[in-house]
Amino acid sequence: MKKSQIAGLVFVVIAVGFIISFVYNADTYSVFAEARDNPGRQFHIIGSLQRDRPVEERVVNNTLTLTFYMADRDGHTEEVLYFGPKPRDFSLSDEVVLIGSYEGGRFVASSLLLKCPSKYTPDETPS
Repeated sequence: MKKSQIAGLVFVVIAVGFIISFVYNADTYSVFAEARDNPGRQFHIIGSLQRDRPVEERVVNNTLTLTFYMADRDGHTEEVLYFGPKPRDFSLSDEVVLIGSYEGGRFVASSLLLKCPSKYTPDETPS
């Protein structure tokens, strides 16, 4: 084989590998059922905080933990454990995005993102 053919073949193999890894790692929102079926695997789950269920913030083994309940987009409610402080305006959030995995009977979030209502109403918008 010529050097140009080998270089072309190497380029094609690298390109195919890049495309496969890009598609495999594409982030999409999942639901609790999928996370439960794949324990230990990281998922992004979007849902709403269940305000009628308890929200507990406590220290366990010298670590601040937050436990709350969230309903995913399919309407399934699950207990969530987050290691960290309760975010500011947590109870005002419209949507919650969790990144984490299902472990030991509940979803353990490694990251917690909030979508809160706008700070301004139309008549208070600064000029």
